[in-house]
Amino acid sequence: MNRVLIGVLQVAGLGAMAVIGLFDVSAGLTESPLFAIQVLLAMAVAAVWLPHYKPGSTFLPLAAIAVSGISLLVTAALAVYQPYSGLWGLAESAALLVVLTLVARNARPDLAVLALVAVGAAVSVMPLRAGHSTIYGTFCLVQALGAAGAIGLGVALRMIATNRQRALDTVRAEQRAEFARDLHDFIAHHVTGIVVQAQGARFIAEQDPQRVLLALEQIEQAGTETMASMRRMVGVLRDPEQSPDAPLAPVSGVPELVPLAEQFTAAGGPPARLHLEGDPYGLPVEVSTSAYRVVMEALTNARQHAPQATAVDIWVRRARDQLLIRVANDGPPPRPSLDRPGYGLVGLTERVRAAGGRIVSGPGVDGGWVVDAVFPL
Repeated sequence: MNRVLIGVLQVAGLGAMAVIGLFDVSAGLTESPLFAIQVLLAMAVAAVWLPHYKPGSTFLPLAAIAVSGISLLVTAALAVYQPYSGLWGLAESAALLVVLTLVARNARPDLAVLALVAVGAAVSVMPLRAGHSTIYGTFCLVQALGAAGAIGLGVALRMIATNRQRALDTVRAEQRAEFARDLHDFIAHHVTGIVVQAQGARFIAEQDPQRVLLALEQIEQAGTETMASMRRMVGVLRDPEQSPDAPLAPVSGVPELVPLAEQFTAAGGPPARLHLEGDPYGLPVEVSTSAYRVVMEALTNARQHAPQATAVDIWVRRARDQLLIRVANDGPPPRPSLDRPGYGLVGLTERVRAAGGRIVSGPGVDGGWVVDAVFPL
């Protein structure tokens, strides 16, 4: 959930609290001897859930405990010394229920338990401010049930977020492992070539020294490129617990985009048209393989989400210091679906960033859907 949507929900929540507050006033809350304190307390509780809290927040449960403690003191003062006829403060109750949901969703687990107990107690006993009869006891039970529901909602949201984060971490780990496997194949290929050329140079050293110099140049070039790719691979595998132990797969890069487009077209659906500018060979392996995966993922998404498209255009342009990729279709933009959380683009973004590139996707200017990626060379 982005911050714009959170802001809209917060504004809507403040508006709802204002309406409930007006209802409190019209129903006799002004008869309370601590009316001013209750109004300030309701505003303070609302202020607790206004900031944007990240999971594991420490400030949120502490603030919740503070405002619930004050609320309990106000309830005790009114219930013991001077109960009055009227409402107990529905706006404050609603704000505390929101705080319960936020604490269950975002608070640090050890502090969350204390905060939930304190806020839940404050919400449950609040009707005793207005009287001690059976009807107010019933209202206490109703608010306790509301508190339990708010906690349940927060826990459910916490579990959803946790499961999604685990899925995202799994996708990123798989992409890193796949990226490392591609580099492993590339490095093994070059190291084998270095060994073969070194062995050959030893046998032809006396017969043709000029060919030895050529072999040494090729060995130097292959070694330099291999070391550069090794350094990049170490950067990708910055997680020491991640090990690329899955079966190795052949490396597919930009040159293999031609059969990929042909296979996509032959399988049915919108035809894929490849526009290639520049030499597709000699690219760094992490750039070439990542570019291939960008196109493959974009074609897969086009088949799944844009069956009405008449064509999918693939532009691959090799500039002096960049490789530019664009995949566009003229179908309608895909609709978000709860059944498809869309982890493919997340993993692809991780892979592109690991290769030093950038990727964006969205609706095109003249309709359709466009995926743009750029890699440094």
